[in-house]
Amino acid sequence: MHEFDAVVIGAGAAGLFCAGIAGQRGLRVLVLDHSEKVAEKVRISGGGRANFTNRDLDAQSPHKHFLSANPHFCRSALSRYTPADFIALVQRHGIAFHEKHKGQLFCDRSAEDLIQMLLRECEAGGVQRWQPCGVQAVRQGGDGAYEVDTHQGTVRGRALVVATGGLSIPKIGASDFGYRIATQFGLRLVETRPGLVPLTFDGEGWAPYAGLAGLALPVHIETGDKKTRMGFLEDLLFTHRGLSGPAVLQISSYWRDHAPIRLNLAPDIRLPEALSQAKARSRKLLVNELAHLVPGRLAEAWVQQDSDWQRPVAEVADKALARLAERLSRWELTPTGTEGYRKAEVTLGGVDTRDLSSQTLESRQPGLYFIGEVVDVTGWLGGYNFQWAWSSAHACAQALPTP
Repeated sequence: MHEFDAVVIGAGAAGLFCAGIAGQRGLRVLVLDHSEKVAEKVRISGGGRANFTNRDLDAQSPHKHFLSANPHFCRSALSRYTPADFIALVQRHGIAFHEKHKGQLFCDRSAEDLIQMLLRECEAGGVQRWQPCGVQAVRQGGDGAYEVDTHQGTVRGRALVVATGGLSIPKIGASDFGYRIATQFGLRLVETRPGLVPLTFDGEGWAPYAGLAGLALPVHIETGDKKTRMGFLEDLLFTHRGLSGPAVLQISSYWRDHAPIRLNLAPDIRLPEALSQAKARSRKLLVNELAHLVPGRLAEAWVQQDSDWQRPVAEVADKALARLAERLSRWELTPTGTEGYRKAEVTLGGVDTRDLSSQTLESRQPGLYFIGEVVDVTGWLGGYNFQWAWSSAHACAQALPTP
């Protein structure tokens, strides 16, 4: 039987990073993954350029950028391994990168550069990697070590690190395996649901807007009541089935079934004043004046909804103009659902942080660790989830007992 100091299940961002650091600390490490390719989520992220961290992350106030039943849980790991630490590693490997906006950092060339960096870090630590190699069963032996039955035989490790990710994007190998291991060893789970995901609407109710598919524009979007209200100023994208784009992906993590969302489709414009001014000086159709304030296709779709708006702006009653301004700046609608895990970038919920150490990511079950997306810690769009992968992996790798 093969013996290791640590067995890591999952060759994604968190698993590879943890393995590399642990190996460089002198541990004998094995990484197992049922997929043939490593770090597929890194490869497809950020349009193939991997939005690998965010400079704006505030480790002292994680609730600003992370969702969790206990949003303060991630503070310890994030403050001990920061975006600056990971940036320094990227620079050491000579990977060129740039900031897009709002602190988001991307590889200049390709996400593949980042994946190769992770693999080089593993090589530097003498990490063994078995892929593709499925895991059939996990158990704890009498001496406290973990035995893992794999397609290439049984291995033993004094520590077992679960870095299996969540349920999002099943076509690249996502599964509930990490949650099953947690349940097997008596750990609690926070209910999972898709996060950073497009929102959908019923076909009939969405019909007036289906023709806007492909249109993008900056909006302010919010959901929740006075106590739970959350909002973002980001770009919106209309789709055939509903709404997507960064604004919707962000709000989707806070949206709950049957709750409305509210949109300001012209957040930088005072619409009542702009429309009043147009009425005073113009003889054009209202739709033509509106097209100076919002995209033309949007203007056309909007005026179709009320006959009072389908006339020259000078002839539109003040009340009708006020109604139009209100509808564009406070468009309230209720999604019927989401595009699900198939399109979700992350999984909300996961292994309950009450059963994990915020310092080491070790669970109440001695020698069993959980890192990355499998844990109930979910970041905003924009590199926050990758930083949680790096920080949680680092905290775990530093805590693994040396021989």
